[in-house]
Amino acid sequence: MAEPGRAPGGRAPGRRAPGGRARRFRSVRARTTLGAVAVVLVALLVGAAAFVVVLRLVLLDGVRTSAEAGLEQASSRVETDGAAAVSGYEDVLVQVVDEDGSVLAHGDDADPPALPTADESRWDHDGERWLLVADDVDLPGGGEATLVYGVSLEQSDTALRAAVGLLAFGVPALVVVMGIVTWVVTGRSLRPVERMRTEVDTIRTAQPDARVEVPDTGDEIARLATTMNAMLERLDRSAEGQRRFVSDASHELRSPIATIRQHAEVAAAHPERVDVGELSDVVRSEALRLQDLVSALLELSRLDEGGIGAVRPVDLDDVALDAVARARTRAGAGDDGAVLVDGAGIGPARVLGNERVLTGVVRNLVDNAVRHAATRVSVGLVDVDGDAVLTVDDDGAGVPPGERDRVFDRFVRLDDARSRDVGGAGLGLAIVRDAVRAHGGTVQVTDAPLGGARFVVRIALGG
Repeated sequence: MAEPGRAPGGRAPGRRAPGGRARRFRSVRARTTLGAVAVVLVALLVGAAAFVVVLRLVLLDGVRTSAEAGLEQASSRVETDGAAAVSGYEDVLVQVVDEDGSVLAHGDDADPPALPTADESRWDHDGERWLLVADDVDLPGGGEATLVYGVSLEQSDTALRAAVGLLAFGVPALVVVMGIVTWVVTGRSLRPVERMRTEVDTIRTAQPDARVEVPDTGDEIARLATTMNAMLERLDRSAEGQRRFVSDASHELRSPIATIRQHAEVAAAHPERVDVGELSDVVRSEALRLQDLVSALLELSRLDEGGIGAVRPVDLDDVALDAVARARTRAGAGDDGAVLVDGAGIGPARVLGNERVLTGVVRNLVDNAVRHAATRVSVGLVDVDGDAVLTVDDDGAGVPPGERDRVFDRFVRLDDARSRDVGGAGLGLAIVRDAVRAHGGTVQVTDAPLGGARFVVRIALGG
């Protein structure tokens, strides 16, 4: 039993799961904020450090200029009035030091010992830092000495400390404010994306027409919503096509199976009334129908996966001539009432493709033409502007203009004359379309010079 005050899973009520915080910090909002904070923090730190260095140099240069000006003035007085001229200087450090290091004279704030005589020395005096400058002077009574002049660095140090303090407070405060602003702005910018994600997540099969709301902003989010709706539309059409395809395939498979089962049950119930040869013919015929249907479905499945197998140069004219010879044999050329299959218009053409798939394309077109022709089928193959153009004409009833796109859909039969016994399962032209597209070509149906339908296939030459 769970402890009092704890949820059944062992966590205290309201406590976030361990992975929740990690997922939150992996969000685009968190990464954007952290990235912006890091970049701005580094930039501000570098800028602050550079500012402090430059400010220090500027302040020091001001103190140095002031010290050199005071040194020049004091030197003039010492060379004119002697070393005692510095005795009245206050708030600065002034000493006249002889060559032995003895202090000859000094200002009110520069009691001995002697100050360093090196130019631009630093000196701590009475808790302050001083900048010392020095110069050689000629004493009026003869001889030389060194005049040391010092200016306090207290004001520059105070200004520098104030600047560092302000930066130490201002940089973190600015980074925090910038992080908060980035977090809020990014969250508001991503709010439509989260809304779209929620809407897409709630779409179910029962709502295939559901779409995400497109914000009226005209920005990237609106374009994303439009693209997502287009994707959902394509998925909806694809799912509908798959459902229709499965339904049609199931219906087509059910018919021969039912026929075989019916004859088998009759033969089992009344063996004396069933001729074995007739039963064998029925079973063989329906089995062939099943075999052809399954082969067509497998071919469509392979084409749907976008693969046509190995590609190599294929002599399309040889494929077309073979299909013509095969059609003549199956149509019984030379018999009264047989369909004449003419291949005189076949010229040389080589393409890059899969020979097995291309053979299926040409055979399906020729068989379809023979099936619907009255007396004649004509097959042609020519080279037009770098394309191999295959034409298959018949003198049948043709295809109405309004049906010329639909005729390539799966399980489509345009009229009762194209029954299962005459026109197959309605997959041949669908295989032709998908196979030609897989080869980068096009296929269309128009009116034939013979009066029926003309199927035109264009595939780029190659090899």
